[in-house]
Amino acid sequence: MAQSTQAEIIVIGAGIIGVTAALALQADGHRVRILDRKGVAAEASRGNAGAFAFAEVEPLAAPGIMRKAPKWLLDPLGPLSLRPAYAAKIMPWMLHFWRATAKSRFEAAVAAQSSLMGLSRAALERLIVKVSGEPLMRREGQLQVYEGRAQFEASKPAWNQRRRHGIAFDLLESLEAIAEIQPGLSPRFTHAGFTPDWMNTVDPEAWTQHLARAFVEAGGAIEIAEVLAVRQLEDGVEVVTDTGTGSGEHRGDQLVVAAGAWSHQIARMLGDRIPLDTERGYNTTFPTASFDLRTHVTFANHGFVVSRIGEGLRVGGAVELGGLKLAPNYRRAEILVRKAADFLQGFDPSGGTQWMGFRPSLPDSLPVIARAPKADRVIYAFGHGHLGLTQSAGTAELVRALAARRAPEISLAPFDPRRF
Repeated sequence: MAQSTQAEIIVIGAGIIGVTAALALQADGHRVRILDRKGVAAEASRGNAGAFAFAEVEPLAAPGIMRKAPKWLLDPLGPLSLRPAYAAKIMPWMLHFWRATAKSRFEAAVAAQSSLMGLSRAALERLIVKVSGEPLMRREGQLQVYEGRAQFEASKPAWNQRRRHGIAFDLLESLEAIAEIQPGLSPRFTHAGFTPDWMNTVDPEAWTQHLARAFVEAGGAIEIAEVLAVRQLEDGVEVVTDTGTGSGEHRGDQLVVAAGAWSHQIARMLGDRIPLDTERGYNTTFPTASFDLRTHVTFANHGFVVSRIGEGLRVGGAVELGGLKLAPNYRRAEILVRKAADFLQGFDPSGGTQWMGFRPSLPDSLPVIARAPKADRVIYAFGHGHLGLTQSAGTAELVRALAARRAPEISLAPFDPRRF
């Protein structure tokens, strides 16, 4: 990388969004330092399913979902649940969520999500070439399965939505067609949709670490430190940190906030109240694969997926609204494994490692990608929900454009924090 005369840019967050953004800023000639409370890929970027889900353009806040939500929310082991101890605190978020289900807002969100997905897909391919990352990719598609024709027909509007936005897929209506792509599934799954261009990484933590090494080898710095305060100065920004052995101060020309589920706490230091909460996701990772998984399988009506991670399998998903402080409820992970044992012929449910992570979620399923309304030297890049890995490369290119004060490739109006 060419030496830069520009002042340092500080990135808060060493997850996939922060690391990818730092790498993009570095490629633009900036000196970049990453600060993170735990280190590279220590939170949601470590334990996700490893999917680049470019086909997932529909927000969770879809028209009609509020009719289904009460039943789901009251089931502590259902695909979407609300921890009773957190119910009062999340009510403002739920109000924004309800507003986002309006048909006009939903359609605008789908259009915005599609534009970010298109950019992110192209940006990922550019990034893979840049960092020689193809060995860390799997291009095996995704199979979304349904139990019976009624579920399948109910899914058609979502597939039609994908078609309108240029996503290629095949709809399968026989056990034979499904088995040709993924043998060994329970015959209860009679219909499916297959997305051939779907991609996964072999391991999301390994991919993030690979990018972090490329960043450091090109002269970047990564420091483990808790952020205590953020201030905008006349000529830059200041970040006060606790490194565990004492406090420190970092000054830069600009700051990027990409701290995942903790980002709203930093935004509040700058005077912005952003309704960010967490989709707590659970999974279990098995170090060896007892089932011959040939594609990423989504059990849509059960709210979980099975993916290949390294030489093993990961079973996980579902959404629990419970904030950052409540203890995990690993019964959710256990029920998903029991379902996987029923759905995958020959799957051995023993020997797995459980995990829970905090997905940073905004009510309309769109991230915040913008300059901070009250601090124009600060760039926000957070709130991607379960799509952080998917949208990381596109978000990084948008952050790079914002830092250079260039026009971004897509409109950022839908991602403005002032929309709430």
